[in-house]
Amino acid sequence: MAKAKKVEKQYNSPHILSYIIEIDRAIRNGEYPNCNKLNKENGWGLSRSTLGRYINVLRDDFGAPVEYDFQKNGYYYTDNTFFIQQVMLKEGELLTLSTILPLLEQYKNTPMEKAFRDLMVKLVQMLPDTITVDSALINNEVHFIADPITRLESGVFENVLKATKMRSTLELEYKTAQNTDYELRKFDPYHIICQKGSWYVLGYSHSSEAIRLWAMPRIRNCKITKEKFSIPKDFKLEEHVDIQMGAWGAGKQKYKVEIEFVKGMKTFVMERTWHKGQIIKENPDGSVYLSFETIQLSQVASWIMSFTGGAKALNPPELKEMVRNAAKEILENC
Repeated sequence: MAKAKKVEKQYNSPHILSYIIEIDRAIRNGEYPNCNKLNKENGWGLSRSTLGRYINVLRDDFGAPVEYDFQKNGYYYTDNTFFIQQVMLKEGELLTLSTILPLLEQYKNTPMEKAFRDLMVKLVQMLPDTITVDSALINNEVHFIADPITRLESGVFENVLKATKMRSTLELEYKTAQNTDYELRKFDPYHIICQKGSWYVLGYSHSSEAIRLWAMPRIRNCKITKEKFSIPKDFKLEEHVDIQMGAWGAGKQKYKVEIEFVKGMKTFVMERTWHKGQIIKENPDGSVYLSFETIQLSQVASWIMSFTGGAKALNPPELKEMVRNAAKEILENC
């Protein structure tokens, strides 16, 4: 099988490479493409000289065995096993790819499903026709246990994403967790966050005149307006969200969190990185000390509670109080 040379040249425009990929596809499919055919089929406006330059790139930079057939009036490969080596997947990489395929099911009917599937289609299209993936590689022995996925109204994620990129104000209806009624709002989306299967958007609420974090499942009738906004120069994402700990309930004040885990949790705790800049060490009695800085005390309190007595809040006092109150509520509800 003929393979393309490793290309060291970096193209300044991704459009050039997209042209070359399409030309390669047409040649490999035996379409004998020429300038007129390519322009007609793809809606291009290439001149013959420009196409000639792209053919030279194929030949010189990718090592393509490309020639022109004057009888069929188009280009062809003298070696029909040649392909552009955009992506060469080793068996181990194919195995890894097949292993994560079941993850798609966790994102069914969510905004990420189409993105994942489009990516898979692109990867498959990049493989040469002569590669056949053994069905044994499709891994049925690996499953992913994901958090429950929240349901979004159709079009919400797409419009929020577009507005975030375009810096356009959104007009939408939103309800809070405590309110059953939707209210018409205007919102400037700054940043999109996915936390444990739930989608959120951080931005400026016109009605509150403050930065707010809104849950996308509570948004409906989301429309992009013609109004434009600018993100304040002093805006810092890390002042509103702790990526390691979570998004909800964050404040601007940063705390040094100190936690002690019981001896029985030692292996589980020490084999993981819980937070960037963390300090973790084993105490003489076998327990584990963990500390890090965060603006997200409420999420840390919930995290500590998830260890069901295996973790103890040492500092700050505000965190200890949160854990105590949460424990009291649990007892009262038992």
